[in-house]
Amino acid sequence: MIGARAFRRALGAWLCAAMLGASADGVQAQADPGQIARRAVAQLEQAGAALAAAEGSRDRIAALTDTIRAYERGLSALREGVRQANQREAEIRAVFETENRRLAGLIGALQTMQGSPEALLLLHPDGALGTARSGMILSDVTPALLGQVDSLRRDLAEIASLRALEARAAETLGEALAGIQKARTTLSLAISDRTDLPQRLTDNAEQMARLAESAQSLEGFAAELEALPTDDGLVAPDFAFAKGDLMLPVRGTVVAGFKAADAAGVARPGLLLATAPGALVTTPWPATIRYRGPLADYENVMILEPAAGYLLVLAGLATVYGETGQVIPADTPVGLMGGGADGLEGFMTQGAGGDGQDPRETLYLELREGQGPVDPAPWFRIDEE
Repeated sequence: MIGARAFRRALGAWLCAAMLGASADGVQAQADPGQIARRAVAQLEQAGAALAAAEGSRDRIAALTDTIRAYERGLSALREGVRQANQREAEIRAVFETENRRLAGLIGALQTMQGSPEALLLLHPDGALGTARSGMILSDVTPALLGQVDSLRRDLAEIASLRALEARAAETLGEALAGIQKARTTLSLAISDRTDLPQRLTDNAEQMARLAESAQSLEGFAAELEALPTDDGLVAPDFAFAKGDLMLPVRGTVVAGFKAADAAGVARPGLLLATAPGALVTTPWPATIRYRGPLADYENVMILEPAAGYLLVLAGLATVYGETGQVIPADTPVGLMGGGADGLEGFMTQGAGGDGQDPRETLYLELREGQGPVDPAPWFRIDEE
């Protein structure tokens, strides 16, 4: 049997906790993981249908580009749903364990008191009056206790739902990862078969190769490239009027701004974008391919000329598309980021474990106007995907 003084201490602690909002109801998810996951599954199903339709499309490249983007949006959303489901489950379990221990003691005390009212009367230091007051307090506290028990039951049911959501997400992810990999492969084949793009530039291939091999840095190579003559015979939209209206070439987040130091402490005159592995990179404006291929320590580099006097530099790609001298329309794929062949296990571990952050590849974006780099941020709609 619990003593009256001990019970009052326990009851006072429970009331303080309730007033401070330390109950299981105080745990609030940032968003509904189930709703996020359901939307993601719908997006991935649409992407699968788009992939099937792209096989017979007249413009397969455009159709596959849209398909890969749909997969990227769906996979990102599903990864976020799984991450939040894991976070929500951890929060519920932490609160549940604390609340379960506390409520178990209080409910046990109430049951003991209810079964032995005479003994409680004798134990109370204030006699019958104290017992009456305690009874009134208990009549108010008991419904709250039962409410807490119901809340814990609901939390247990939510944990079961979250577990089921994660199992369904694993099945969907397996199909989606296979689908996006197929779309990437098909896109690569479609681009290699393409022969309808006009040629604008006639840079000597050997000269370009020597220039790339001798370049000590991306900055030096771009400056040398700007000095080469260009062919302005083709009429293109005025790139200057696109300032502030360009979409980023890849679905990602800016992690280092213009002349800001990156993780290695190197300040570069461009933007550093964090992207998902295998992300599709497209040109935001009609452009001529001035150079594509490996350069210095940047892996593959794509240098585009959207207009005379401007160069758009994209560095860090694993795969590049197109040939030097080709004139490509806006929204044309120019390459893929690395790491796109990760399996289901790697995707789930990277997306939902640890710090909950998406796995990262980084794309370096530099815009050059005249004889030097300018801040690309005012040119792009940074906050839009």
